[in-house]
Amino acid sequence: MSLSSRDTEAKTIQSMSLLTLATVAIAVALIYTRSVMVPFVLSLLLSYLVGPLIDWLGDRLKLPRWLAILTVVIGIILLFIALIAIITSSVAGLGHNASLYEDRLVGMTERVTHWMDEKGLDLGQQDMVATVKSLPLFSWLRRTVGGVMTFLSNFFLVLVFVIYLVARKAPESFGQGAELRAKIRSYLITKIMLSLITGVAVGFILFVLGVDLALVFGLLAFLLNFIPNIGSIIATLLPLPVVLMQQDSVAVMVLAILLPGTLQMVVGNVIEPKLLGKSVDLNPITILLGLMFWGLIWGVVGMLLATPLTAVLKVQLERFEVTRPVASLMGTN
Repeated sequence: MSLSSRDTEAKTIQSMSLLTLATVAIAVALIYTRSVMVPFVLSLLLSYLVGPLIDWLGDRLKLPRWLAILTVVIGIILLFIALIAIITSSVAGLGHNASLYEDRLVGMTERVTHWMDEKGLDLGQQDMVATVKSLPLFSWLRRTVGGVMTFLSNFFLVLVFVIYLVARKAPESFGQGAELRAKIRSYLITKIMLSLITGVAVGFILFVLGVDLALVFGLLAFLLNFIPNIGSIIATLLPLPVVLMQQDSVAVMVLAILLPGTLQMVVGNVIEPKLLGKSVDLNPITILLGLMFWGLIWGVVGMLLATPLTAVLKVQLERFEVTRPVASLMGTN
């Protein structure tokens, strides 16, 4: 091996080692700054969405920029107030039926234990019934107000960041930055529209079937559709406990799982790939690894933001020669 090839190999090893150390350091920093970085990233993505709307209000309706920003911010606040009202009213209705659900669950457990007794299976059935009776199944309702207040505080922090980002309008420029913003904006708009259609359809199906919390499950289907691969599965199975405790009809139980599951499959595997195309240019393995990484760093919010964040990371890795092979592996080509 020549001296020059040895030097090249040594530089490559050194660069990859430094890259690995930098990745670990950045991951640790992201974990410790989560309380600030998560609202900031959410506000950055939200500013990509509302920015064109603010510009349209200023250009077409001739509104001053401050008034256009105020109009959009008020619209966002009203939307979230409506969502919170839907959630709280649905949870309150569930709380009124809590004792009924508990009785039905105990009855189901007793039937299962009776069947086990008939089959001669001794797996501690009496302890099982006693445990179910003692479970505080709906104690989480008492924590709803606290959760809503936490959500509101984070939401208003996101709004503050959004106002700051859209108020200081940067001049439009061509190049990698503008191209990246256009790709992320296209992905977000398409994903939001598909998720909105999915959430409305799931909520409508469950409402027609008479399932409690149909609107909440529709909202969760909308949010979970942003999580690649596993989000649609979770959204399909979430209503199952409520359906089992509420419904006596086997047909309704089957339809409550089959219809939303079929819808999720069609949207995720047929419609979404055609509309999104190569807007983020990530192969399925990269999306799965990004889901695991950002979920480990930022939890559920990280899983929701995994795809756009991984796409941004890929674009940044393409800028440097030493990391360009890694970016190439992350892409579809």
